[in-house]
Amino acid sequence: MKSVVYAAALSSLVLLTGCASQNYSQPSAPLNSQVKTNLKADVAVGESIQGESSVNILFGVFKLGGDSQFADGVTYGGGEGGFALGLDPVAAAKAAAAYKAVKSANADLIVAPRYEVSVQDYMLYKTVSVKVIGNKGTISSIR
Repeated sequence: MKSVVYAAALSSLVLLTGCASQNYSQPSAPLNSQVKTNLKADVAVGESIQGESSVNILFGVFKLGGDSQFADGVTYGGGEGGFALGLDPVAAAKAAAAYKAVKSANADLIVAPRYEVSVQDYMLYKTVSVKVIGNKGTISSIR
């Protein structure tokens, strides 16, 4: 009899307690903004410039070596990469090659950049090499 009472008490205790989770969702809409300016830049196009960079990737995530200076915040000659959290090794190598080309030529930008991307994939280990060729662009005036 005591075991039946204990079992009933334990069962009712288990049924009356438990885990609960709450989720508050807030409807949202995407924020689409555009910045427009009436400024126009006069760009003097000069001689051909180039830059090269390479990076080694372990397990598709860990970057080994490579450059530490990049043309940050500027997309030269294409859209953003498809990797999350900025882990796209091709985009990182492109940004480093663009930085080297602009810095070595003392330019403001690369006019008509063309990228040569070479990827050597060995399953767990990958080498990405990028060479950018374009023309030196120097901003002569902004109006």
